[in-house]
Amino acid sequence: MTHPPAGDRIRVITQDPDLGILAARLLFSLQREVFARLAERGHGDVSPRHGAILAYLDAGGVRATELARLSGRHKQIVGRLVDELEALGYVERRPDPADRRAKLVVPTERGLDQQRQADEIIAGIERRHAETIGEPAYAHLRRALKAITAENHLPGGDA
Repeated sequence: MTHPPAGDRIRVITQDPDLGILAARLLFSLQREVFARLAERGHGDVSPRHGAILAYLDAGGVRATELARLSGRHKQIVGRLVDELEALGYVERRPDPADRRAKLVVPTERGLDQQRQADEIIAGIERRHAETIGEPAYAHLRRALKAITAENHLPGGDA
């Protein structure tokens, strides 16, 4: 396969970006808005890197190994992020009642407030996007993205 000259390639990417670029633009735009608005609401000490943990927390607690699996992050990175969130007061580690040797990462009241605030902000962003392209098109986009990103359709997922 031959590639167009570098100058032409840049023009093509900016005029007709591929899925990776579009997905990154959407992710980074969402992160910028969510975390800026969270800061306005008293959660300025969390950042997009913490989102890898905060997005997957459950009020009942989640094991760090499961957070690593869900977020696609290495266990050591998850451990470091959990340490940071614990120091900031968003999570605490508790013994897992199902296995006392294991620990659960559990959101604190501050963590639960952050989750509620983030959910509200994201819902508003989604409403805005639905208004931009229309409800049916947005519903179709969500279904398509869910199908494309389903765990069993991604490399390394369950086939």
